[in-house]
Amino acid sequence: MSPLRSHGDSNNEISPRLGNGVYIDPQSAVIGDVALGDDCSVWPMAVVRGDMHRIRIGARTSVQDGAVLHITHAGPFNEDGWPLEIGEDVTIGHKACLHGCTIGDRVLVGIGAIVLDGAVVGDEVVLAAGALVPPGKKLESGYLYVGAPCKQARPLSDKEREFFRYSAANYVKLKDQYLTGYNQS
Repeated sequence: MSPLRSHGDSNNEISPRLGNGVYIDPQSAVIGDVALGDDCSVWPMAVVRGDMHRIRIGARTSVQDGAVLHITHAGPFNEDGWPLEIGEDVTIGHKACLHGCTIGDRVLVGIGAIVLDGAVVGDEVVLAAGALVPPGKKLESGYLYVGAPCKQARPLSDKEREFFRYSAANYVKLKDQYLTGYNQS
């Protein structure tokens, strides 16, 4: 079965849209109003569920194993809902949960981190493993954030800033190997 699924009734189905060179592991699920930019990768057991609002993911972003990406639907408690917007060159760690938030460009979302509704993570941010970004919180660009709830720990070093593009390029290389069957069994 394909990991790509449409959402909606038979008269109004919405299917994921993929850029060039996208890899979606067959053991993951990408559902509904989802757009993945060029060279993105979605790894095993990840769920990208744009069933009641939109999800937009920028180029060269990788969604690691077991990550959950979802939205907040529009309704009586939130008139407009919260879409999920993710920038370019983002590495989303294993088992991270991003829910109805905005993630800037060149961000590392650590293993098991959680970012909740209406939160905004600026460009060039490292969100440590296990960190929790509460609803509506805004994280300033250029810093490491740790803890639950997260707190600004320190400015990023130049070497850490270089890592964003390195990590993105590394996952582009790996997904290209999977697309050509190199690592497939």
